[in-house]
Amino acid sequence: MQAIGTDLFLSGHAEDVRQALQAGFAAAMILPGAQNRPDGAQLRIAFDGDAVLFSDEAEKVYQAEGLEAFSQQEKQRAETPLPDGPFKPLLKALQSIQSAYPIENNPIRTALVTARSAPAHKRVILTLRKWGIRIDEALFLGGKPKGPFLAAFGADIFFDDQPVHCDSAREHVATGHVPHGIRNK
Repeated sequence: MQAIGTDLFLSGHAEDVRQALQAGFAAAMILPGAQNRPDGAQLRIAFDGDAVLFSDEAEKVYQAEGLEAFSQQEKQRAETPLPDGPFKPLLKALQSIQSAYPIENNPIRTALVTARSAPAHKRVILTLRKWGIRIDEALFLGGKPKGPFLAAFGADIFFDDQPVHCDSAREHVATGHVPHGIRNK
């Protein structure tokens, strides 16, 4: 992948995807489900945050200590950027393409669709700003099912690490499961 400058590996084979992730590449297992939108006027890509764009640092706290501990940590670290996740290089590559076009007539539109809610959103926004990346839409759903929101956004593809969110999404949009982070151990 490095030799040919590939930013994304998609496959139906879980072990190949895991190997690509371990090698440091953005990779996802494509799940059976909804087809892409028929109009195709603009490529719309949506990402989950923790364990996809960002590390699973915050998710580890949530899993080990619960929502209250997660919320407390995010408040305390609101001014500390999240560490990189496996899809940060892909998002940066998309940003590079987007920067060649005007915002109002861009062939690519990106969205962050996360189960986080206020006040945990602050750290996410700070991180994206520190990275110099503009997301076209950010949806902080507070644990609501992601599928209906992805359909409203008109996503062509969505990437998430959690099977439960992938199951909700794939009813509406092509979905890539990212077998990365604590939820996939």
